[in-house]
Amino acid sequence: MALQPLADFPAEALRRLRFVLADIDDTVTEDGRLPAASLEAMERLSAAGLHVIPVTGRPAGWCDHIARMWPVDAVVGENGAFYFAYDPAQRRMHQGFAKSAEARKTDRRRLEQLREHILAAVPGSGVASDQDYRIADLAIDFCEDVAPLSDDAVARIVTLFKEAGATAKVSSIHVNGWFGDYDKLSMTRRCLKERFGLDMDRAKAEIVFAGDSPNDQPMFAYFENAVGVANVRDFDLAAPPNWITRQRSAAGFQELADAILEAR
Repeated sequence: MALQPLADFPAEALRRLRFVLADIDDTVTEDGRLPAASLEAMERLSAAGLHVIPVTGRPAGWCDHIARMWPVDAVVGENGAFYFAYDPAQRRMHQGFAKSAEARKTDRRRLEQLREHILAAVPGSGVASDQDYRIADLAIDFCEDVAPLSDDAVARIVTLFKEAGATAKVSSIHVNGWFGDYDKLSMTRRCLKERFGLDMDRAKAEIVFAGDSPNDQPMFAYFENAVGVANVRDFDLAAPPNWITRQRSAAGFQELADAILEAR
């Protein structure tokens, strides 16, 4: 991947940014934990007038907490199944979903059948520990709380999802599968339009996205200001980001936040 070092990111382009979008796992976290420095980086960005929006594969239950408790303006969850944005003044959670409640119930029944099929077909795989808090997808764990599976086993999980007519995306810890053609990018577009009145196509230069893994590729391909934390090199991506940090995971996200704030 021909990645440009973040240190070469033009200061003028950094100063134009208004929105900081970021994956969570292995982008703002490290070894499965959220460092205080990452929360502090979000707080500093927010205090400087930037809108911070996590864009993650994590479940609705987590995203409700994130929208309420983290220094963020909104969160896109389950790889684009929804967005949540909490208004503390109104004490109201604004929500947008890719599919209707009835469609999500139908999908859940199909995913429960697929869950048993995948677990039987791929020894050592497991259902993600956060599955009970999901509303739209099935997350199969291949290294978070199970012994790491081989690349062939991960590929087999993806194939089983696709054979059932589901979309499948690989993160740094899970294979997420769902029925529908939405992704992180499509729900981010909707979130920015509905909550901030932003036309994403016209405002691309005002947005930076940080990520680390294959399920971030729709965002990497779309945003000219896409930044990979250094561990993005662990994957052979068809659509890599344009920029890369020196440091991995949470330290890389903090490096990006420092660069944005220094430029301002």
